[in-house]
Amino acid sequence: MKTLLIIIVTAVIAAGGMWFYTAKSPAPAAAQSAAKPLFYQSAMHPWIKSDKPGKCTICGMALTPIYAGDKPLESADGDNVVSLSDRQSRAIDVRTAVADVRPLVRKLDVAGMIDDDATRHRIISAYVDGRVEKLYVNFMGAEVKKGEPLADFYSPGLLQAEREYRQLDGELRKNTGLRLKQMGLLPQQIDAVADKPSDSLMSQILSPIGGTVVSQDVYEGQYVTTGQRMFEIADFSTMWFMFIAYEQDLPWITPGQSVTVSTPALPGRNFEGKITFIDPNFDQATRSTKIRVELPNPLVNGRRELLHKLYADGVVSVEAPPVLTVPRSAVIETGPQAVVYTDEGGGAYKQTAVTLGRRGDDFVEIATGLTAGQKVATNGNLLIDGQAELNRSFMDAPAEPAAPAAVGAISPAQQAAIGDFLATADAMATALAADDLAAFNTAGATAMKRTADLQAAIGDLPVPAEIVTALDASRHFHDIGSLAEARSRFLSFTMAATDVLSPLRNMNGFPEMQIWQCPMVNQVVPGADAKGRWIQTGGRAIGNPFFGKEMLDCGVEIQPAQP
Repeated sequence: MKTLLIIIVTAVIAAGGMWFYTAKSPAPAAAQSAAKPLFYQSAMHPWIKSDKPGKCTICGMALTPIYAGDKPLESADGDNVVSLSDRQSRAIDVRTAVADVRPLVRKLDVAGMIDDDATRHRIISAYVDGRVEKLYVNFMGAEVKKGEPLADFYSPGLLQAEREYRQLDGELRKNTGLRLKQMGLLPQQIDAVADKPSDSLMSQILSPIGGTVVSQDVYEGQYVTTGQRMFEIADFSTMWFMFIAYEQDLPWITPGQSVTVSTPALPGRNFEGKITFIDPNFDQATRSTKIRVELPNPLVNGRRELLHKLYADGVVSVEAPPVLTVPRSAVIETGPQAVVYTDEGGGAYKQTAVTLGRRGDDFVEIATGLTAGQKVATNGNLLIDGQAELNRSFMDAPAEPAAPAAVGAISPAQQAAIGDFLATADAMATALAADDLAAFNTAGATAMKRTADLQAAIGDLPVPAEIVTALDASRHFHDIGSLAEARSRFLSFTMAATDVLSPLRNMNGFPEMQIWQCPMVNQVVPGADAKGRWIQTGGRAIGNPFFGKEMLDCGVEIQPAQP
């Protein structure tokens, strides 16, 4: 009985103490609930953030509100994880692929020139003074075989050396034979001198190689001197395809690789050759070097198919040994470090830095940063990267620039002018968020009058003159023809409008207004700054006018600066 009495007394004292504490102490929860949360965050999965109450998309727990001054919940990955709802994933068409070990295939498209084999190109010059008596080849393009006569040649000096050769024997004849060789006779011609009739005055100039006569510089009856150019012969049976390879292509090119060559001069014909030489003299100016491919050039109807100095295209087909790869579209290289977004499940995507190797046609080699089997985003990853920037802007808790303390209150007339202006700005933003150009033009038609009324009404309020001037310069909207142009023009207008109205938000009687900020406007408005602001009224859900239906909920609300 005594024990029961003690328990009852203790409960009464505790209840009284609790009542006293509650009555006398401030209610932090109530005070905090009066403030508006900056955003909501999952306690179990801190990368899950939202601008409205809800549940974690992974664990289902209620999101925790984060207020100004609170320290955001942190995870091991910080802001490198982005969470998307099913609706967001479908809206931006997120697709993934598996990092896997596979052969890396690439086709290099190259261009160059068809040249002849430099090792099979001869210029035939006169070894001694003399006269051309007869030409056996008297036009360019003629095909000759090795050892065939090109011309009959009369030379007193050569004729005298031949006579001496016939009259001598032993070592003296051998020495004279060397002299005949120096005078341009081939070995078979020297052997035939002994049986040559003594009254024969002519010697023959024979072709040292088989090929095509590409130059004839003498005529019958012409006297020539020692060293004078007479014929030029090139062997076109094998041609060289010479192309330029740039520095980034060299890891793919090795001798022995097959190259398919085509030329506009022979439509529908392909020639297969092998890489035989890579020029070691690298050109520092163009960061390139020359590559040689040998191509067989058969005779067709008495002529070679590939002509000298033709322009040609080539395709180098390469297949490297299997390496860890991901689709090329998975890699984002907007900064100094290449990144991919790995699928962590439950709509979460983690930003992961990777080191890249060689780049194939469809896949890129991953040297470090991933393991086989991980899923990476291949489509929608640029927008996921934008959401990562948005997450970082949440952490920064953006606020308006500090404004001077406002004095007095806004008059009813000023309230009306500001309210009408806000309605126009909100209507223009709403139209763009719905991708409705006609509605935007309709709303923008009133922008000039609403801006003039606003300027007249706020003349005695603490608004810097230069930003009022900027608003006046951006208020003109006349039958804009595209959404892209509308968003660009609207950006200048709404940035000036928020600059004008921000200093007045803490004054008594200022109409209800929300200012929202998008962290990646420059992706849709070329040349713009990354951050862009717009005005909404009525407390409605966020509707991004710069991305429209593509990404309506991209943005964070900017809270008023405290005076």
